[in-house]
Amino acid sequence: MNQRNKIYLFLFVLGLGLLTIYELQKPKPINWFETYVSSHKMPFGTYVLFKELADLFPKSKIETIRISPYLFLKDSSKAGTYMFIDKSVNFGKAEFDELLKFVEKGNTVFIATHQIDLDTLHLKTKLLQSNALEEKPYFTLSNKAFGSKEYYFDRPFENFVFKEVDTIAANILGESGLLNTQNSRIKSGVNFVKYQYGKGYFLFNTYPEAFINYTLLKAPNQEYAAQVLSYLGNPSYIYWDAYYKSGKTQISSPLYFILSNKSLKWAYQIVLFGSLVFVLFGGKRIQRIIPIIKPLQNQTLAFTRTISNMYYTKASHKIIATHKIRYFLAEIRLKYHIETDIYKKDFTKIAALKIGKSFEETEKVINFIKLVEAKQNLTKADLILLNNLIYNLTHNAL
Repeated sequence: MNQRNKIYLFLFVLGLGLLTIYELQKPKPINWFETYVSSHKMPFGTYVLFKELADLFPKSKIETIRISPYLFLKDSSKAGTYMFIDKSVNFGKAEFDELLKFVEKGNTVFIATHQIDLDTLHLKTKLLQSNALEEKPYFTLSNKAFGSKEYYFDRPFENFVFKEVDTIAANILGESGLLNTQNSRIKSGVNFVKYQYGKGYFLFNTYPEAFINYTLLKAPNQEYAAQVLSYLGNPSYIYWDAYYKSGKTQISSPLYFILSNKSLKWAYQIVLFGSLVFVLFGGKRIQRIIPIIKPLQNQTLAFTRTISNMYYTKASHKIIATHKIRYFLAEIRLKYHIETDIYKKDFTKIAALKIGKSFEETEKVINFIKLVEAKQNLTKADLILLNNLIYNLTHNAL
């Protein structure tokens, strides 16, 4: 190594060392993403609440549910309280029907989310519009045992309340509104109701931020959360929903996993930087052989046969089913120009109209696709049934 290369190497190591020191000393920025995930300690996570549930409900067993309510409640023996806390919770018709059956048997469903639109229970929400930046939201509970204390949230906030409440079927438990600079109430509405259904009841609250880490760690906001949760009683089981979460982990690619981990991200950046230095100072000094580039052959069909035979030989029914579902949804997007989020409320109805099949036939296929996606392993019979259902739905379609 000559003197010039030694200088380049020294400058590289020095620059890398200074960059490392800078990154280690730099304060980590606060992540304000609204996740509502029980393992997240960031401001909008629910780590604090989830850890405190055992103390709030010492006689209850806490169970985390990572599948949709539609699949979980197929087991009719489930009993207790089902909790949903997220910025947005959108149930499909089949899912909410299962929740109705669950409540009707004497159980409880607690839902804390901003927007609620349930025709079955005649419940809809509206946004309380703020006319000035100085206005702030407040929250109170109706129960006189809790007093008339007001609670506040000091972050940017969309304040939703119920448009109207059927007081015959529902009890008003709390309200929310806006205060002006003189702390006078200028707007208000109901934001917490108890809805009786069968032998059980629903609890709807439009203030999910009451249960995040940021709110619970700022006194006296934890009082509001505890008072709201006191309406759950002492259930034998508390089912904590981890399926409807805005920030649930979804690793879409290996690069996403590498960049989401601080140590791996540093290693990746060092490799890139080192490769760049080598190209600039070393690569140009090496006489490289110029290869003879042969024209590419079209091996698509052979590749397809090889992959399909590999999956079939290894009985990878789940992978084949995933590809089958993906191609089916892609065909619907390209041919009928509609969104293919099968968990949206109106997707089945819209798809049935576009394809030209009955709603019952289309719903049967969509529900089976949901079941397939939830399963870890599939049998050969499941794969054949999926193929037949999709073929019958798309055959002779419009």
